[in-house]
Amino acid sequence: MSNKRTIIDVRTPREFMNGSIVDSINIPLQEIQKRLDEIKSLKKPIILCCASGDRSGQTTEFLKSCGVDCENGGNWMEVNSIN
Repeated sequence: MSNKRTIIDVRTPREFMNGSIVDSINIPLQEIQKRLDEIKSLKKPIILCCASGDRSGQTTEFLKSCGVDCENGGNWMEVNSIN
């Protein structure tokens, strides 16, 4: 993982196990709110990804509303190709 950012994959654990970005963190969409303090402590900026960009987009909006420096990376395979 880059020392300058954190990549969070919001897919389900099963999806994550079938392929993921090296050193990314799997925090499923359903767990984002309860793990907010943990997320706020991670290196910034945070790049969010999922299978299509929809769930990571929802998560990005929520985290930004909570003051977290983050962006939607979209599809995890696209983020992986530039990582």
